[in-house]
Amino acid sequence: MPAFMEPFRIKMVEPIPFPSREEREQALADAGYNLFRVPANAITIDLLTDSGTAAMSAAQWSALVSGDESYAGARSFARFERVVRGLTGYREVIPVHQGRAAERILLDAVLGPGELCVSNTHFDTTRASVESAGATALDLPASRDHEPGFGGNIDVAATEALLASPDGLRVRCLVLTITNNAGGGHPVSMTNLRAARDLCDTYDVPLLLDASRFAENAYLVTARDPAYAGRHPRDVACEAFELADGCWASLKKDGLGNIVGLIALRDADLAARCRAQLIEVEGFPTYGGLAGRDLDALAQGLEEVTDPRYLRYRAECAAWFGSQLARAGLPVIEPTGCHAVYLDAAVLLPHLPPHQLPATALANALYEHGGVRVSDLGTLVFGRPNPGGGADIPAPRELVRFALPRRVYTRSHLEYVVDKTLSVAASAASIPGYHVVEQARTLRHFTAVLKPLT
Repeated sequence: MPAFMEPFRIKMVEPIPFPSREEREQALADAGYNLFRVPANAITIDLLTDSGTAAMSAAQWSALVSGDESYAGARSFARFERVVRGLTGYREVIPVHQGRAAERILLDAVLGPGELCVSNTHFDTTRASVESAGATALDLPASRDHEPGFGGNIDVAATEALLASPDGLRVRCLVLTITNNAGGGHPVSMTNLRAARDLCDTYDVPLLLDASRFAENAYLVTARDPAYAGRHPRDVACEAFELADGCWASLKKDGLGNIVGLIALRDADLAARCRAQLIEVEGFPTYGGLAGRDLDALAQGLEEVTDPRYLRYRAECAAWFGSQLARAGLPVIEPTGCHAVYLDAAVLLPHLPPHQLPATALANALYEHGGVRVSDLGTLVFGRPNPGGGADIPAPRELVRFALPRRVYTRSHLEYVVDKTLSVAASAASIPGYHVVEQARTLRHFTAVLKPLT
């Protein structure tokens, strides 16, 4: 039997570019050695992100055609609202154009200067939204061996100690990211989620979910927690939503779409504040900066994404891919989740200290060697420029993420990536570090200009 099989047939194809080594080197140099700036026509296999890169189903394409483009009260919104309410149980449903807008609007309505947002791990844009509100983003991840198989958990003891301290009065929300993208793609257990709920009840703090990968988290719960074995992933997802006070999500992940974000809440007053800001920056609340056809396609995607056969394929695909790299001795973060495989660049490139950006260096080497684009989740992303002008304040880890776009690549594509990654690893000692030449004040990794150290 194969390690995994795609539970779908391919109905439409797109040619893949195969730039030469010289063309890739030139493209990387022209992009300031920043893979975000490399044009897509210079990429052979694109594993930069799983966000907005899914292949939609035939039913989703059909939904696009039937979309209602009425400015207000479109039937496409009514369908989207009905599906979201059925999944989450939240009455207040607010579409926005993507997850970044959702978290910015919601966190701006919840947080104020000097306050705290506590999370299992804030992703880059979430942290930026917290800080934009004048608040502080505090990560309290549990140790990965605290609950085997659930390395995405929040540290309940540390969170309770904070809430019981004088600083606890500054905590305005507790956020659980499911799955924990910045922490290696690990899931959050239902036991951990219930413990977080209990703390929030005790200390009167709202519990919010970054639910961008809610379905994959739910499937991993059914696969790893004996108490949930045999449960349908949709039932587990509904239970997770029931434990929280609301959520935001980029439906460019587990909505199986190329655009659309979501805010869904119980609190009508908080929702009203979010809608007021939405009208200023996104559009009328029943379209949120989107076309009606997008809402129809996403409603269909939300119904498809909890199919256990599809989710099993996602998990088995990631596990197989990670195992091929691990068997060759590469430092894979295990167990793998669903949406990505992560390598520890600090282990593979021990000659590069954090301020020389080892995760960036490994990602760039992989592109130069094979035209494979992956994502750096190291000091360039999660570190900070030193206010004193010295070396960057390093990130907690130097990870490289091989994100897996949904329903896009097959096993043979991933075999190509494995082959190129092993070739790069064989010459790891010769990979140079990088330094930042130009950077933005926030989210610098998207536009930074770098140079290799010689």
